[in-house]
Amino acid sequence: MSQSSVLVIFPNQLFKNHPGIKSGIKKIILIEDSLFFGDFTYQNNFHKQKLWLHRASMKNYASWLENKGFEVSYEEHSINTDVLLKLLKRLKSEKNLNIITCETHDYELNQRLNNHVRQLSLELDVLPSPMFLNCNEENSKYRDGKKRWFMADFYKFQRKRLNLLMDGDQPLGGKWSYDEDNRKKIPKDLFSEIPKLSKFRRNLIEQDAVEYVNKKFSSNLGKIDDLIYPTTHAAAKKWLDDFLNNRFSLFGDYEDAILKGENWLWHSVLTPVLNIGLITPHQIIEAAKKKVHENNVPLNSVEGFFRQIIGWREFMRATYIDLGGKMRTTNYWNHKRKIPKSFYTATTGIDPIDDVIERILKTGYCHHIERLMILGGFMFLCEFDPDEIYLWFMEMFVDSYDWVMVPNVYAMSQNADGGLITTKPYFSGSSYVKKMSNFKSDEWCQIWDGLYWRWILNHCEQLSKNPRWSMMCSMAMKMKDDKKKSHLENAEKFLSTI
Repeated sequence: MSQSSVLVIFPNQLFKNHPGIKSGIKKIILIEDSLFFGDFTYQNNFHKQKLWLHRASMKNYASWLENKGFEVSYEEHSINTDVLLKLLKRLKSEKNLNIITCETHDYELNQRLNNHVRQLSLELDVLPSPMFLNCNEENSKYRDGKKRWFMADFYKFQRKRLNLLMDGDQPLGGKWSYDEDNRKKIPKDLFSEIPKLSKFRRNLIEQDAVEYVNKKFSSNLGKIDDLIYPTTHAAAKKWLDDFLNNRFSLFGDYEDAILKGENWLWHSVLTPVLNIGLITPHQIIEAAKKKVHENNVPLNSVEGFFRQIIGWREFMRATYIDLGGKMRTTNYWNHKRKIPKSFYTATTGIDPIDDVIERILKTGYCHHIERLMILGGFMFLCEFDPDEIYLWFMEMFVDSYDWVMVPNVYAMSQNADGGLITTKPYFSGSSYVKKMSNFKSDEWCQIWDGLYWRWILNHCEQLSKNPRWSMMCSMAMKMKDDKKKSHLENAEKFLSTI
C-alpha cells in the first residue's frame, strides 16, 4: 500500500508559499499547540492581542487553504491536554501515513514533536522554512573558525552574502552601519505629523476570534478593544506597503527615539506578522529594495531597516540555536528579585516605565529601544531574576517567541549570559531617557539614577575591567559621600516598596 501524506502546520508557519503545499498533499491540519496558547505546565498568561492574532490568522489561513481545494482540519487548543500528542496518536491509527511539517524554530516544540514521533514510531519529514534568510549551514559558515559571535561581523557577512547595499566589495556610502544617524530626538514640530497605522475592515473570522479569546482566556493580560494587526497575506502586504510608503523615509532618523504616549512612530511594526509567516524576510527585502529606488529613501533609513531584518533578526536566531541553552541557564550577575505586580499594571511610579507598559497592555507592542533601554535596562537595575524577565516579555508581547526572547533577554538586555554575544551590559541613567524622549525631569529621575549608581557602586570591581565601563566606575568612586548616600537611599527606598 502506498503512503499518503498529511501536512501539519503550527501557528507560526502561515506561509503563502508553504514548502509543504505541493502536488500530492491533500490533507492539511492546523494545530493550536500549547506552546502558542498556553498550557498547564508552563502557565503562560499570553497577551490577548497575541492570542487573537494567532486564532484569527490561523482561521483565515484555513479558509484560504480550503478555497484552494485542500482538505483542512483544525485542532483547537486545550489547556489540560497535549493537543499535539493527541493529534499524532490519531494519525498513528491511519496506516501508511507520512507526516510533513516545517522547521519549528523552537527548542521545546522541536523536542516534544520529535519525542512523540519517536515514541509512536511515526515517519516525519521536516522541511526548510522561509521564516529566515539563513539556513543553519550558512550560519555555521560564518561561525567557522571564530571564537565567538559578533553582530557587527555577522552583519558584514550578511551584506556580502546577500549582495545588499554593496558597492563592489565595499559598503554603499562608505560605512557598514549608520547607527550614529539613527539617534535623533523627535522635534516638537513633528509631533502632530506622526503617521497613523493602516486600519482594516474586520471579517467575521476576526470578530469570532475576539469572542473566542474573551471566552477562553478572559483572565489573560492585555486588551483587544482595538484590533490592530493584519491576519491575512493580503493585509500583511498592505501593512508592509504602508510602512514603505509612509514611514520608511524617516525611520532612520528616529529609529531610537521615544515619545510619550506614542507607540508606533516611524517603525515598521512587521514582527507580529513576520514571526507567524504571513510575510517573509525575503518578501520584505525585495519590496524595500524596489521602494528605495522609487522614493529615494535616505541611506540611514535603508541601512537601519536592513540591519534589523538581515542583521539582528538573523543574528538572534543563529545565536539561539548555538548558545540558547547556555544563555537561559546562566545568571551571571546573580539577580534574584521577583517582578512585582506593578510591572503588569503600569503602576511602578516611574513615568517612562508606566507609559510604555500602558501601551503594551493595549497593543502587545513597543519598539526595540523601549524594550532594550527602557524596560530591559530598568529591570536590570532592579536586579530582577532573568527568568522572570524572560517570562514577562514572553507574556506581554504579541511578537514574542523563544528564539527571539532568549537571546534578547538573557544576552542583550540582562547580560545574564556573561557576555556571550555582547561586550557590556546595556543600561543607563535617566539622562539617556530624557535625551531620546520628551519625558521631563521629575522624581522618577532620582529613583532611576539612584538605581544606576547603586548598581555601578556594587559592581565596580567587575565593571572596571571593561574599558567601556571603567570611566563610570571611576566617577562613582570619586562621587562625594553625600551625593552617593542620596543615590543609594533613593534606590533602596524604591526597591523596598516593590
